[in-house]
Amino acid sequence: MHQQIIDEYPYSELAWFNLAAAFQGLKLYEKAIDAYQYAITIEEKFDYAYRNMGDAYIRLRKYKEAIEALEKVTELAKPEVVIYEAIGHCYDRLRNFAQARFYYRKASHLNQEDSKLFYKIACTYFNEGQWESCVKQLEQALRIHRTQPEYNLLMGECKMQMGMTRDAVQSLLNVVSMRPKNVKGWEALIRCLFQGGFLDEAMEQVQHALHMTQNKPVFSFLQSCDIAGRLEEERRVTAIRNSGGNGSKDVEEIY
Repeated sequence: MHQQIIDEYPYSELAWFNLAAAFQGLKLYEKAIDAYQYAITIEEKFDYAYRNMGDAYIRLRKYKEAIEALEKVTELAKPEVVIYEAIGHCYDRLRNFAQARFYYRKASHLNQEDSKLFYKIACTYFNEGQWESCVKQLEQALRIHRTQPEYNLLMGECKMQMGMTRDAVQSLLNVVSMRPKNVKGWEALIRCLFQGGFLDEAMEQVQHALHMTQNKPVFSFLQSCDIAGRLEEERRVTAIRNSGGNGSKDVEEIY
């Protein structure tokens, strides 16, 4: 039907736009882009065609082309959060974190109560290893949505990088209390405790993780490593004691 309309109105930008939208609905993104190109050839200021074309390019992971299309939208239409955020996303995927942050900030200026935008800005800082700047943005995000697990998880990871183990643990405990089946949360919490030297506490959390995640293999593996390590340590201590001499003194020196 759309093709019939094109045959009848080959110079109608709306006809080509509708054909493109139909292709896009069928996930035929290459064909959709071709049809949008016809639409903007006829009407070069057709902002909705550029908008949809940008979305199609993103779905094809052609981020540079998507940026070009979406920046055209910013020239033709009033500023919108969704467009700035989409451009930021494209730069994020291209690992140009400074430019991604620039557009996320432009989006956040239009909607300062969207916690997700502060979180995305925080992620760009985290990817650059700018821990303090990351924390500041996460504090903004958490001020709006304190119980968002993803924000607490990133805060925990960031505090770990800063050597603030106790603060990191608290953030990660928030994650697993809000989402008890969240494997990433448990993994980060256990890793944090291990890195901080809290081995017994780490293994206690391994037990909780096994229970909450229905015995996920990663936690079974950690449990088996702990058991093997403890058996090896017992064998080592026994060997030292059986070797004669002041065994108890030797054991004390080992610890």
